[in-house]
Amino acid sequence: MSRPPLRIGNASGFYGDRFDAMKEMLTGGELDVLTGDYLAELTMLILGRDRMKNADRGYARTFLRQLEECLGLAMERGVRLVANAGGLNPAGLAAEIRELAGRLGVEARVAHVEGDDLLGTGRFPGALTANAYLGGAGITACLDAGADIVVTGRVTDAALVTGPAAWHFGWPDDAYDRLAGAVVAGHVLECGTQATGGNYSRFADRAGQLGRPGFPLAEIHEDGSAVITKHPGTGGFVEPGTVTEQLLYETGGARYAGPDVTARLDTVRLEPDGTDRVRIHGVRGEAPPPTLKVGLNRLGGFRGEVVFVLTGLDIEAKADLVRRQMEDALRGAKSSPTYVNWELSRTDKADADTEETASALFRLVVRDQKEEAVGRALSGTAVELALASYPGFHVTAPPGKGSPYGVFEAAYVERAEVPQVAVLPDGERRRIPAPSGPARPLAPVEDPPLPPPLPPGPTRRAPLGLIAGARSGDKGGDANVGVWVESDEAWRWLVHTLTVERFCELLPETNQAPPALEARGPGQSPATATPSLVTRHPLPTLRALNFTVQGLLGEGVASRYRFDPQAKGLAEWLRSRHLDIPEALL
Repeated sequence: MSRPPLRIGNASGFYGDRFDAMKEMLTGGELDVLTGDYLAELTMLILGRDRMKNADRGYARTFLRQLEECLGLAMERGVRLVANAGGLNPAGLAAEIRELAGRLGVEARVAHVEGDDLLGTGRFPGALTANAYLGGAGITACLDAGADIVVTGRVTDAALVTGPAAWHFGWPDDAYDRLAGAVVAGHVLECGTQATGGNYSRFADRAGQLGRPGFPLAEIHEDGSAVITKHPGTGGFVEPGTVTEQLLYETGGARYAGPDVTARLDTVRLEPDGTDRVRIHGVRGEAPPPTLKVGLNRLGGFRGEVVFVLTGLDIEAKADLVRRQMEDALRGAKSSPTYVNWELSRTDKADADTEETASALFRLVVRDQKEEAVGRALSGTAVELALASYPGFHVTAPPGKGSPYGVFEAAYVERAEVPQVAVLPDGERRRIPAPSGPARPLAPVEDPPLPPPLPPGPTRRAPLGLIAGARSGDKGGDANVGVWVESDEAWRWLVHTLTVERFCELLPETNQAPPALEARGPGQSPATATPSLVTRHPLPTLRALNFTVQGLLGEGVASRYRFDPQAKGLAEWLRSRHLDIPEALL
């Protein structure tokens, strides 16, 4: 006998998302499970620093504060809560939730999943955090044991959906197609309102609906298909474009690997299913790979920054002067920074009618292992030039003390070496075995056959964004840009026009060495001196191209290496670039 669909919602896309979302989702309509995604690469670094200060911390405290208001409401409505808010200390958060439930007089069965934290194994010396990305099997075991609330550490974002779906439908661990469908639905939900119009590239005609977008939910069916929607009467909108963009966000090729299953993104099909409803179906899955990804964060040192404002005429000469003055002074300082990076942004306009639009920004970033080399040395040097440098000298903000920065990298371990444990509501510790079937090593998918190009015809020079949507994001030091179109004719043009070579021409920064951090110490050399590597992945069923740009973001968002350290605006830059577009498409 088939089971009814599982209605599973999301109330958090990141640590710091809308605080009231949990209550909004619990009161806005029917739900079976409510999830919350609180973890990202940067979040793990933040939680690692919290744990350094207090060993009892290391979890997302926002989740606990949300439960103070919503725990009784969730239990009253029979909604199970599943969140990765446990971070580096899921056991600690579970204990706090039990204490809160007792204080509120609410009966709630609390469980948690652990085993992802590999810091104590000694395998990753120098790391501040080392966490394997677990799948949803531990969550399934907790729900099978009657848990009302399940908190985890580092699981994949999609595991918050695959775990409850496998529990609800009783899927075995080799139900790859059904699990892959849940992975795709989970990936759409994981970033909250990005699925309901938030950050949507084609928002302009619908901007009036975006004051306060509602959070998304998925109606997951037993065959693994799903409908993405939102509660009635909430803001935002759900349409194939919003779902497509979220599917492309922070993904790469056709194989989207995870610990439960490898989902084939080249099999995903979308179709409208009514107002604010998009059906996902046809997703195929394969056995997961033999290894688990491990996210590593370490403290990279200290960073200082000052932004000089250059106004009016002689911008290049002003930049040359202040750079020479700063570098001469820093070289003579008692403690000078090891790495120095300058970047001139020509935001100025000729004959501007405001001072701000007549000004360029000259950004200096320094890094060193010693805090004093990027703090007092930098700020003192900059301040002393206030009356001795270029005309109109000023900075955007007074230079401050150096701040610590982090570095992210990924490692991989055999999945059998990571002991996932479900700690059930009664305290039983249940070891979760690795998937029973044989693993399938990842391999690239051959490019699919392409449709014929459009016949020749008149063209017009215009921005790509007039006919294409796009979204970009980060994975460690890499970026991705997903580009999609709505019609088959536009797809025929896009797939033959937007080659890797054209992509790099339009976005030159993606095919050149990042701005070099100039070494100042003996024997030092920049770690990111090679050009990025761009790869194109066609996804015909989505009429989309996904470009991965390896190495563009240096050592990841926490190092704040680039102007846009998470590549959030890369897609919008691409959409603003002009090409010769067939008039029939405009």
